[in-house]
Amino acid sequence: MWAIIYQPLLYCYLFLGAVVPSGHVVKAFHPIHVSTSNIEYNGKDNKLEVICTIFTDDFEAALAKQYHAKTDLNKADMHAAMDALVKSYLAANLHVKVGDAPINLNYLGFEINREATDVYLESDKIPAVKKVDVEVGLLQNLFDDQINIVHITVNGVRKSEKLDYPDKKVEQVF
Repeated sequence: MWAIIYQPLLYCYLFLGAVVPSGHVVKAFHPIHVSTSNIEYNGKDNKLEVICTIFTDDFEAALAKQYHAKTDLNKADMHAAMDALVKSYLAANLHVKVGDAPINLNYLGFEINREATDVYLESDKIPAVKKVDVEVGLLQNLFDDQINIVHITVNGVRKSEKLDYPDKKVEQVF
């Protein structure tokens, strides 16, 4: 039965990809809304290193909706303005606790990696990590089918969890 429903949708998607000229219409059309947050404890520096990867078109739409501003993460002349928006958005939508203490994440910057944007954050020095709590609300202001995948690595042990909208919280013990 699912084939009867999804097969025509697949054909429509393929048809639109072949017929519609490349540009914003095709670029903005993808069937999945997902982000990943990789959080790794660097025992040498005693810091958490965070990389959030988000589809660029979705991220621009979320920034525009939240801040009522024109967004273009690809334009070099808008990079400083986009830095401010990205920093503010991540500060509002990504929170980390080690043990019971909230961790300050310092914004390092972002870069475009094909159709995704990588955002880099780093904590101040912290004590050894035993328990990590993460609250991730990336793109949930835009999509009610948003999936946020969180990978947490401490001392070479990686634990991952998938958060389906509206879930935002992950707790991992190492």
